[in-house]
Amino acid sequence: MPQLILLVIIAVVAWIGYRKFIADAEKLARQRERLRREQQTGANGTLVKDPKTGEYRLKRDDE
Repeated sequence: MPQLILLVIIAVVAWIGYRKFIADAEKLARQRERLRREQQTGANGTLVKDPKTGEYRLKRDDE
């Protein structure tokens, strides 16, 4: 029985690690695509409008 519990714990940790890896890979792919488009168009960044102030600012990496 302890072996089964250990196997289940290992499987859960492996699944969580896999999901984290996939999420990080997708985030990196989105960042690389954005950078590629910026280089292709010659832009220095992407502007987004702040809904509170109505001013435009550069988009941060975590958005």
